[in-house]
Amino acid sequence: MQTVSDKYDFLGEALQKRKQTHRLRQLQAVKPGPSQMEVKQDSRNYINFSSNDYLGLARHPKVIQQAKQYLQKYGAGSTASRLISGTLDIHMQLEEKIAAIFDKKAALIFNSGFQANSSILGTVTDRHSLILADKLSHNSLLQGALAGRATLQRFRHNDLNHLERLLEKAKQKDYSRIWIVTETVFSMDGDRSPVKKIARLADEYNALFMVDDAHAVGVWGPDGLGLAKDVSGIDILLGTCGKSFGSFGAYVACSKKIKNYLVNYCPGFIYTTALPPAVIGATTAALALIPTLNDERKAFYGRIKNFRQSLHDLGFDTGSSSTQIIPIIVGNEKETLVLEDYLKKEGFLASAIRPPTVPEQSSRLRLTLSMNHSKGQLNRLIRSLESWKNE
Repeated sequence: MQTVSDKYDFLGEALQKRKQTHRLRQLQAVKPGPSQMEVKQDSRNYINFSSNDYLGLARHPKVIQQAKQYLQKYGAGSTASRLISGTLDIHMQLEEKIAAIFDKKAALIFNSGFQANSSILGTVTDRHSLILADKLSHNSLLQGALAGRATLQRFRHNDLNHLERLLEKAKQKDYSRIWIVTETVFSMDGDRSPVKKIARLADEYNALFMVDDAHAVGVWGPDGLGLAKDVSGIDILLGTCGKSFGSFGAYVACSKKIKNYLVNYCPGFIYTTALPPAVIGATTAALALIPTLNDERKAFYGRIKNFRQSLHDLGFDTGSSSTQIIPIIVGNEKETLVLEDYLKKEGFLASAIRPPTVPEQSSRLRLTLSMNHSKGQLNRLIRSLESWKNE
């Protein structure tokens, strides 16, 4: 008689496979620590080098104050989706401010960057479309590309020659439309895309262009408004509010026609409850603060450069990073976890990133620097890494 397997066997087998390859992930809760860049876990304080709060705005008094004001005036939730009765005046006011500050005709708020990326591309394409995405584009963008049943081709990372060859080949096909997709700052490598050159290619080949500026806005570009701020030819500019804004959610800056199309067709926008008032308040305050921080950003750039150089001096591989995201590329998953555990014992939270998030044999610690990291905290981490090297 054939043995009937437990219907949950597939779960255990999959998790055991992750464990055997040192790729099992587990949730670990943290609490606020005594300073802004510290967190508490298991009764111990750690300096956090894994946060995307690049400007330290998550606990900025003005951000918190406006969140409180909106919470008290409008309540805890928006109570409905945007197309029912969840569009509050503050949602539309924030969208108008986003459109104005990024020099676009319109803007639309989404509930998260993943939600936006994973639903927009599937909305603006069909099965006769072509999507050309950078090889290292965020998983959310790839999920969006797959959702629309369009043909997906990935060009080699930041390789404009390869992209142009694919565009040339596409001219021979009868695609309904072509979208080029990339990020400005890549989330795992911390390097930048040649976004202006890609925009020129998009124009030359009559392609549409979508850019995810999530990790640049707030830190890079004129007045900290991102590396896509002054680039013409971008049809959909996406940014997130859960990183430099210190809040939550995402936005798209685009034309009025694209906005109207998304409002009518994008499931990730239509079928979800609108962001709560406190989040809108926090994001509105952060948007006003970001352009005022030019002096702080200039000092921040110097600390980023010096910290990366110190890592190079110690012999660490930081790839092609040129931003506040600085990977220490180890390669082997097990060795990466050992280094993560060592730094934790030294009082640092520096998360290990392993496949499938990054390519095979490129496991790394993904260090993220914040404007609120002190020189002392940065130097202390360098000393700990130096000790590791000397062991």
